[in-house]
Amino acid sequence: MEEHKDHKGEIYSRRVRAGKRTYFFDVKATRSNDYYLTVTESKRRFKDDGDQFYEKHKIFLYKEDFNKFINALQDTVGFVKEELMPDFDFSQFDENDEVSDNSYDEEVKWNV
Repeated sequence: MEEHKDHKGEIYSRRVRAGKRTYFFDVKATRSNDYYLTVTESKRRFKDDGDQFYEKHKIFLYKEDFNKFINALQDTVGFVKEELMPDFDFSQFDENDEVSDNSYDEEVKWNV
């Protein structure tokens, strides 16, 4: 599913929950109506006093690098699947129930 936004340059967003991490894939617009992607990894952490916070790591991906990024990702995943783990059944992870309906959880929403 997709979500079209008109909020602070956000155009489209996907959320993927992966164990203890959540990944956000966002399409954003520049002031000149150009587009780029951000990929954010978010991990919930706890302070010594028990309060929670989110540790975030973000990469920016610009249109001129889309194909290079996709090719490198596909090659790397292919290497793991075909060379390092050829007998592993990756189809057990095919279910898409961890992909969100594109709405941010209120507790993990942040402004960038």
